[in-house]
Amino acid sequence: MKTKREEEESVEGEEHSKRQKLLNEQSSSPSPLPPQLGFDNALLPLATYDDDDEDEEEDERRGAGGGRFGSGDGRIEPNGYRDGGEDDDEDEDDDGNAEQGLSQGKRNRVVELRRDCPYLDTVNRQVLDFDFEKFCSVSLSNLNVYACLVCGKYYQGRGQKSHAYTHSLEAGHHVYINLRTEKVYCLPDGYEINDPSLDDIRHVLNPRFNKKQVEDLDRNKQWSRALDGSDYLPGMVGLNNIKETDFVNVTIQSLMRVTPLRNFFLIPENYQHSKSPLVHRFGELTRKIWHARNFKGQVSPHEFLQAVMKASKKRFRIGAQSDPVEFMSWLLNTLHADLRNSKKSSSIIYQCFQGELEVVKEIHGSAADGGTEHNGLVTETSRMPFLMLGLDLPPPPLFKDVMEKNIIPQVPLFNILKKFDGESITEVVRPRIARMRYRVTRLPQYLILHMRRFTKNNFFVEKNPTLVNFPVKNLELKDYIPLPTPKENQKLRSKYDLIANIVHDGKPGEGSYRVFVQRKSEELWYEMQDLHVSETLPQMVALSETYMQIYEQQKGY
Repeated sequence: MKTKREEEESVEGEEHSKRQKLLNEQSSSPSPLPPQLGFDNALLPLATYDDDDEDEEEDERRGAGGGRFGSGDGRIEPNGYRDGGEDDDEDEDDDGNAEQGLSQGKRNRVVELRRDCPYLDTVNRQVLDFDFEKFCSVSLSNLNVYACLVCGKYYQGRGQKSHAYTHSLEAGHHVYINLRTEKVYCLPDGYEINDPSLDDIRHVLNPRFNKKQVEDLDRNKQWSRALDGSDYLPGMVGLNNIKETDFVNVTIQSLMRVTPLRNFFLIPENYQHSKSPLVHRFGELTRKIWHARNFKGQVSPHEFLQAVMKASKKRFRIGAQSDPVEFMSWLLNTLHADLRNSKKSSSIIYQCFQGELEVVKEIHGSAADGGTEHNGLVTETSRMPFLMLGLDLPPPPLFKDVMEKNIIPQVPLFNILKKFDGESITEVVRPRIARMRYRVTRLPQYLILHMRRFTKNNFFVEKNPTLVNFPVKNLELKDYIPLPTPKENQKLRSKYDLIANIVHDGKPGEGSYRVFVQRKSEELWYEMQDLHVSETLPQMVALSETYMQIYEQQKGY
């Protein structure tokens, strides 16, 4: 007679041998078809997901590497899509629990691909806004973030313990897009949705341009229509003033008129070597501004501002008014430093804006290296590159006129340009007292001028209200300053047209900035102040307290 314990052990042994036999049969036979997921059979458990590595294998089989720029080793096609090879590094565990995922190891699973999702009609494009940082609204993590296409909120993961999965059960919202891979899923069922009707959302999330589209931008006269029925011009969209960030907005709007710079940043392939978040955020913002299929007629530069705050160590930040001239100088120099590589020291920034000055410095003292001494004056001559030229305004009058109002003086631009004629003397006191003479030895393709309106003394900042009279077209520099003799077979290109004019309104340290920009396809002028965009007359451009200007060198004359 067997005891009860012996009988139990015998049964367990038989079950173990049966399981072993079954496993051996499964390993020797071809793998069965994947089971249908819970969506088709309500009795089956809902799908679970540990990582998204297998998604990538499916992508490679389908040839749809819809990854975003700046991540992975895949090659980026000219239209902005990644050509396979992308490592879908969503969390080790899709629940956001990385340690648990590591301990369990990566478990293979099949994600069903379907086109017949019954929830596509719940997608609400009106609430979608991809301009803000890609952080989960619950965990504040930026790893593996999905956007709910029904309410527009961001959630992390899509596994059973993830915030997106929980939201799908609590709110009954079922359609989610991965903000990095651009794949769309139905939760809680877990299958991937492959439907071309979602392509417009992908284009808004990550706008794409091919080289033909980039070349045709300045010939396009067509308006676009936003979801709310309002019309907007691609490239002429308003920018949100998040909080005293109008100095950033006018700088961005001005740089968007610099054609080679814009064209460079519209195609991510041009700067995929750069590891700088600032470079990629600037490129992303450029593509959004010029995109013709936006859901709304304005763009929020929120992600770009976050990159600016980090790169500048909060020198420029949200909530603190700053000087657009200082910001322009910092931005151009930082973008140049982040774009250049070991093979070439130049960049698109230098190709557009860099010119060269000859500087003659006269100081009292004994001759130093490279200097010549004459009557106790030491003269040093050097060449230095520049990205912008600062022009000094004449001091405003101290007295009031008969009507008891201050006289607002006017000065022609050509008068203050004489600073660079090689003869006019500019006196400086720092780092030591010296007399300087400047002469332009190489003109840039795009000339940035800024008027020194603000002066600081020991007590406060003063603003010079002098109006500068300048031409909107055909600024001929050779008539006013000596220019270098061109090389053989080259023409002296010294004629410029204005393309952007930044204006300051109000008191120093306060006030606001606006900008006048030209739309090339129709040669019309627009006034832009944050979200406000309106057409204006060329004559109005010159009737303002100009602070910074960008001139474009004329090509064919």
